[in-house]
Amino acid sequence: MFGICNLSIVPLRAEKSDKSEMISQVLFGEHFIIIEKQKNWSKIKLTFDDYEGFIDNKQYVETSEEFYSQLTNQKLYYSGEIIDFITNAKNELTTIPLGSNLPFYNSNKLHINSEFYIYEGSVLSEKKAKSEILNTAFTYLNSPFLWGGKTPFGIDCSGFTQMVYKLCGYSLLRDAKQQATQGEVLSFIEESEPGDLAFFDDDEGNITHVGIILNDYNIIHVHGKVRIDTLDHSGIFNADLQKHTHKLRVIKKVI
Repeated sequence: MFGICNLSIVPLRAEKSDKSEMISQVLFGEHFIIIEKQKNWSKIKLTFDDYEGFIDNKQYVETSEEFYSQLTNQKLYYSGEIIDFITNAKNELTTIPLGSNLPFYNSNKLHINSEFYIYEGSVLSEKKAKSEILNTAFTYLNSPFLWGGKTPFGIDCSGFTQMVYKLCGYSLLRDAKQQATQGEVLSFIEESEPGDLAFFDDDEGNITHVGIILNDYNIIHVHGKVRIDTLDHSGIFNADLQKHTHKLRVIKKVI
């Protein structure tokens, strides 16, 4: 079975309960494989990053294998506005956040199954130069931290890096520890370029944090909010707190 999200921002949960931890979000237009469908909840695997979790059956629609296959193999289009809306044939509005998928987008039109929509906002579809990663990252500046979040209205550290790369035409996995398996290891900060990723670990050596390297030994990352701090060989130095908040583990070049 296959499905697609037809609502703006839907929680993806660790277990089949509204009280369960939100481990990620499913944005409008994201499609997925339905691993197991029960009375109220479905376990799904997102096509973009293979991330698995539980979604409320009332918050998506099933699609045919043909629709799923065509969408998977076609060029992807994303909404480029912080927040915008689409309109269906009844002139009903659905809000969509930055980075929503626009299934089968063509000349302001898109559709999910037999439901057609109009979208008149900016559209992103091409791979961008590495330098554009920074401009995209700045779009999220001051967005609040939200565990499992993927939008400017609440986002976590790896959701931030994944969405920034996605909007620039590149694929990252969902969690920081997964993203740390991608790309080429750099030995020193001096070898890095703006747009590279820096990963940080906890006292047990587990990678728990990620950010995007900027110019002049700065980093943009999520700590309470999307913010810019100083990066050195020890890790992230927070000028507001006058201390290091994250311990540097590895720097990776993905692009």
